Amino acid sequence: METNRQKKIGGVIQKDLVDILQGEVRKNGISNLIISVSKVVVTTDLSVATVHLSIFPQEKAAETLAAIKTNTSLIKHDLSQRVKLQLRKVPNLTFFIDDSLDYIEKIDNALKGEENPIENRDLLEKRRKY
Repeated sequence: METNRQKKIGGVIQKDLVDILQGEVRKNGISNLIISVSKVVVTTDLSVATVHLSIFPQEKAAETLAAIKTNTSLIKHDLSQRVKLQLRKVPNLTFFIDDSLDYIEKIDNALKGEENPIENRDLLEKRRKY
């Protein structure tokens, strides 16, 4: 269970990371790419922040995530310059792709009947027999 302090720090980091990442996209003149920070979870000792990113279009997600991971130290430095009055120490950042929107879309399609697993058994994942 997250404490209020963890939630506040997560919110501050989320807001500033959005500015940093979208600023880099604009500064480098990359078109047709949207990066949003959907969630930031900070550990109880405030040493690690897990950042969940939504990247559109989905085809560029793996490539963009790899670029972000290679530049994590620069992103952390920019973040530290922005939050130096609020935090003594900036947590280490770990980035992940947030696939919750894809999951929600699958559920919506199943509910609408477009991909009904009852009518089309091939949509169900096969169970492994041990």
